[in-house]
Amino acid sequence: MSSTPPPQALSTGVRSGTGEHSSDDGPLGWLRDLGPRGRRAFAGAFGGYALDSYDYFTLPLSMVALAAYFGLDSGQTGLFTTVTLVVSAIGGAAAGVLADRVGRVRALMITVITYAVFTVACGFAPNYETLLVFRALQGLGFGGEWAVGAILVAEYASAKHRGRTLGAIQSSWAVGWALAAIVYTLVFSFLGDDLAWRVMFWTGALPALLVVWLRRRVHDAPEAAAVRERNPQRGSFAAIFRPGTAAAPGLLRITLFAGLLSTGVQGGYYTLATWVPTYLKTERGLSVVGTGGYLTFLISGAFLGYLTGGYLTDRLGRRRNIWLFALLSALCILAYANIPSGANGVLLVLGFPLGFCMSAIFSGFGSYLSELYPTAVRGTGQGFTYNTGRAVGAVFPTLVGFLADSWGVGGALVFGALGYGIAALALLGLPETRGKELA
Repeated sequence: MSSTPPPQALSTGVRSGTGEHSSDDGPLGWLRDLGPRGRRAFAGAFGGYALDSYDYFTLPLSMVALAAYFGLDSGQTGLFTTVTLVVSAIGGAAAGVLADRVGRVRALMITVITYAVFTVACGFAPNYETLLVFRALQGLGFGGEWAVGAILVAEYASAKHRGRTLGAIQSSWAVGWALAAIVYTLVFSFLGDDLAWRVMFWTGALPALLVVWLRRRVHDAPEAAAVRERNPQRGSFAAIFRPGTAAAPGLLRITLFAGLLSTGVQGGYYTLATWVPTYLKTERGLSVVGTGGYLTFLISGAFLGYLTGGYLTDRLGRRRNIWLFALLSALCILAYANIPSGANGVLLVLGFPLGFCMSAIFSGFGSYLSELYPTAVRGTGQGFTYNTGRAVGAVFPTLVGFLADSWGVGGALVFGALGYGIAALALLGLPETRGKELA
């Protein structure tokens, strides 16, 4: 007789992959609740997303050096972010389909290898056009990693703890961001700018080590894999765009509003992630070390924001958590961009709540998007909506780039607040899913 628990375990409140009932409410109860296999899946997804973040931030942190090396204006540098995020929509959608058809872990390895290879290739780019192409191709892997890793862990997590479990996965973005900021400070302090930006990209080879571990130690949640394999429509784009009928609800409405939600949140986030380092150096007059210090406050706030948001998304619900931090993020952006030129101390202090709010809003995304879609198309739905939102949201940092020459980077940052307003409106078309089992 097979030792694999029946698929119904996903809807009876037991721990996926372990067959044990969840009753642990301690501070780390969510981690113990995953079981041994789930904790390995958590470690793989956490590491993958942290290194995804690291590879992403090699570009924004090197933006000033790149602009000087290739003689670029603000619009051209903003285009780097745009192509990365636009192509990430393709990569994310493809990775989601792969996750539903060949499994979560296999798809995760493919995305990690892709973003690592093309990040390293960026360091060898001889001109602006080649770097733009390599950065676009890096977006293929960058787009898929989070969605696949989040689903992998969501299918191990209990409904009670899913929000904080996925919030902890989100916090790894801040870990990767912090690592990139440390390496940036060291590399640009000891090397000339013309070589330093290349070295930053070359360090993007680190994720290759993670793939070896993933292959040997991490597996899909067995119950979810069984449900997925029995469904002939797994990985179907048609399924996530099917309208509802009187007999059966469809997923079209969910897909449209989830995509709009993702567009708003990521439009606001990537505006800040792309332009704050440049803003600190060019308009606030900070040195490399000074910029690193200010980013420390921002990143520390982000890390705690992910963890706090994960807790609140389980306590308040998915929608209320996103509404709360959409409002607070918009207010923080407006304050951050309008601090008087002589008040860099205030800028330093405000970096913490800015990082906190713009990250806490993401904590519910992994659980929320996973709960909006059934198992057979969970990867497809989450990969498509999250990364389509990322691609459309890429308009925001590009708009800032083109307006920066006339408005200044600080003045143009206010467009990030618009993104959070769009996210709040999108929630009006989506249901609350707190407590939902992933059947």
